[in-house]
Amino acid sequence: MNYVPGTASLIDDIDKKHLVLLRDGRTLIGYLRSIDQFANLVFHQTVERIHVGKKFGDIPRGIFIVRGENVVLLGEIDLDKPCDTVLQQVSIEEILEEQRLQQQAKQETEKVKMQALKDRGLSIPKADNLDEY
Repeated sequence: MNYVPGTASLIDDIDKKHLVLLRDGRTLIGYLRSIDQFANLVFHQTVERIHVGKKFGDIPRGIFIVRGENVVLLGEIDLDKPCDTVLQQVSIEEILEEQRLQQQAKQETEKVKMQALKDRGLSIPKADNLDEY
């Protein structure tokens, strides 16, 4: 097996099913169809998988183009290995509602933390402001 540097090493993975974790936290599953020198990826028959607790839901996305700089993790899915997951698949509507509730709870927790810090005379810049630098 010869070592191929950079994105050229992904050529053998074309037309195989992959999972990709994006910088914004989304998880995509689809068939890798194309790559370029910037590690931009094109997926086919893509689904966005949302996990909340022990539940997950898949939202069909079709053809999906991912800019290379947004990829955190890329891995091939072994289709021959039996699925031994303890997760329960639920409908799109149910998983989106679970995700919304989870995000609300997280925001409430963050508000409480920020108020506690403020009461102690401390402040932490918001994450939105950090992206500007």
